[in-house]
Amino acid sequence: MGTLLEVRNLKKYFQVPKGYLHAVDDVSFKINEGETLGIVGESGCGKSTLGRAILRLHEPTSGTVLYDGMNVTGMDKQEMRALRKYMQIIFQDPYASLNPRFTVAQIIEEPLRLHKIYSSEAEVHARVEELMDMVGLSARMQNAYPHEFDGGRRQRIVIARALAVGPKFIVCDEPVSALDVSIQAQILNLMIDLQKELNLTYIFISHNLSVVKHISTDVGVMYLGQLIEKAPKRMIYKNPLHPYTIALLAAIPSLDPEAKRERQILKGELTSPVNPKRGCRFSARCPFAQDRCFTDNPVMREVEPGHFVACHRVSGKEGIQ
Repeated sequence: MGTLLEVRNLKKYFQVPKGYLHAVDDVSFKINEGETLGIVGESGCGKSTLGRAILRLHEPTSGTVLYDGMNVTGMDKQEMRALRKYMQIIFQDPYASLNPRFTVAQIIEEPLRLHKIYSSEAEVHARVEELMDMVGLSARMQNAYPHEFDGGRRQRIVIARALAVGPKFIVCDEPVSALDVSIQAQILNLMIDLQKELNLTYIFISHNLSVVKHISTDVGVMYLGQLIEKAPKRMIYKNPLHPYTIALLAAIPSLDPEAKRERQILKGELTSPVNPKRGCRFSARCPFAQDRCFTDNPVMREVEPGHFVACHRVSGKEGIQ
């Protein structure tokens, strides 16, 4: 499988009264076709903004996004409109992302009509029924409205709409965080099955590390707009190297009452993402911080095959020195 999406030095800054908020700051990574990159981090780290900037729902401040070798950031409106058939998004709140005045059928068929994919009404209706069946919705629900469904079924409608035009890449922006735990599992399993069936490529954004572990191939950890660690799922969960990643994983609740896990209590104030000073943005909370951590920006380095870390004190897979 080759690289489907490549992000190079992507930045997204927002102007605020005191300067520029660095929501996404110099992020780079690649995703292979048919795989899932999970993006995790606490609220406000920029993970949702990253997903939107990749799709140009937020115009990037600088950087490059390549989809299947095509420069997304260099496209005009007409070219982007055509590309949106291949790049879609699933939002966090299914009810807020659905038009309450549209029926289920109207919601799902809207992108089909927008992109003029089918020439006859019969083909459109057949495609809507196919999509509803694909996501586990009965055809008799076509004329129902979003308010008549629970959160899980609403998210199935959103997924069907995203799949309508036959995309290959989907940004999943916390698609299960607003759902009950039992419904989360159903939606996650549905997304995994659809990925296998349709060879989909995902960016899966979440603050829930257990959910990300279930669905992801690789995992990237963000902190205050920067990607600080990225590795295959097995490496991240077995041998996290960045102090922030270690603290995040230590906070995952365990179902084993006899499991012994040392909690990492992070102290200190968050660095402001508005006009941030030089140095590691985690240095004020890092128990291993050295003088250079407050003055020099760490660079993402490959410390073992496929495992990238941005930390001055990580020199290899053995971790912090």
